Amino acid sequence: MAGPRAPRVLLLIPARSYRAADFLLAAGRMGLDIVVGSDGALPLGGHPVIQVSPGDLQGSADRIMASSGPVSAVVAADAPMLALAAAVAARMGLPGNPAAAVAAAADKARQRRRWAATCVAQPAFRIVPADASEDGLRQAAAEVGFPCVVKAVSLSTSQGILRADDPAAAGVAARRVRRILATARRPPDEPLLVEEYVPGPELSIDGLLTAGDLVVTAIFDKPGAPGAPDGPTFEETLLTTPSRLPGPVLAAAVATAGRAARALGLTGGPIHAELRIDDRGDAARPVMLELAARSIGGLCSRVLRFPGGMSLEELVLASALGRPAPRNPARLRAARTSAVLMLPVPRPGVLRAVEGRADAAATPGITGLTITIPIGQRVQPLPEGDRYLGFIFAEGDTHEDAEKALGAARERLRIVIQSRS
Repeated sequence: MAGPRAPRVLLLIPARSYRAADFLLAAGRMGLDIVVGSDGALPLGGHPVIQVSPGDLQGSADRIMASSGPVSAVVAADAPMLALAAAVAARMGLPGNPAAAVAAAADKARQRRRWAATCVAQPAFRIVPADASEDGLRQAAAEVGFPCVVKAVSLSTSQGILRADDPAAAGVAARRVRRILATARRPPDEPLLVEEYVPGPELSIDGLLTAGDLVVTAIFDKPGAPGAPDGPTFEETLLTTPSRLPGPVLAAAVATAGRAARALGLTGGPIHAELRIDDRGDAARPVMLELAARSIGGLCSRVLRFPGGMSLEELVLASALGRPAPRNPARLRAARTSAVLMLPVPRPGVLRAVEGRADAAATPGITGLTITIPIGQRVQPLPEGDRYLGFIFAEGDTHEDAEKALGAARERLRIVIQSRS
């Protein structure tokens, strides 16, 4: 007699995603039946693929409805598919975040407005229309105070974010962000966000929402080199977990992230929140920077392992299927420190080689090294670029051990980039 049928999940994977392999591996470990929707030709292990386009929600949803068959859950593997996942889940009558909430989480201006309306702690900000004069931009920057941060509202991965220390620098930053938006083919009427620069330690919080309640899966410190990232660009490089921050500060940060998610209208699934701990004044205060309706990006989730060897992707899939998450998975992980170093692109050009990989991978404490940009591709540093060269992973008995291992491994790599002629 045949056993119970495996749950069937629609997994939406953008063509440019680090996450495809990890989500498919997680689904295989869980014994799930997977149907894939994608906008590119991906090595997806023989799973049926429905061609979709994140820019055509209606047409893509129609193709999925006609081709997918019954599924128990819809999961977006990465940010470009979040809106489509919300639309399809709604049409199928499956649990999922409202489309308006997903749209708000993808737009930094909408986030700021919703958080302001619900008194979520955040930097002072101004939203500057696309047709504003440079004088208007400088006025907005002066109102939030210097230093300030000029941001594209629609980009992620630290793309299109610059610090400005005076009115002239704010104007220069705005023009540069506008060029980045044009290259990314964003709408010409997209506003810019100008916000107060908040000093203090930076951290990220990953978790799963169930009926609006947040269960934390990981908290990462961003120690940088040295201290918190100060600009003028804000590429993330080093992440370590568990956090070194005091328990009361972390509890306040988690509570702030939960309020921020609910203020956007998010009710279920993964979130990735970015915060600063404002160290001005007598008491440290968590301040929201950004929040996404997805789990941590890149390959960073590979440093996380939960009870039974579960990956973060398995927890995300289980959550989508309505299975309860461990009560506090972040506390159930191993006590050792895990860390990841994201390798930034040092200069523009064509990537010709990454030498010394074997030596770097053999560094004591290193648990993995993956270069994610193929040799021969053009590369561009942040804030114009939107990708990292790769990821190095480490473990240690202490934060210092893991960070030292990552530094030693990075020193053994030689990145060869041919400058553009």
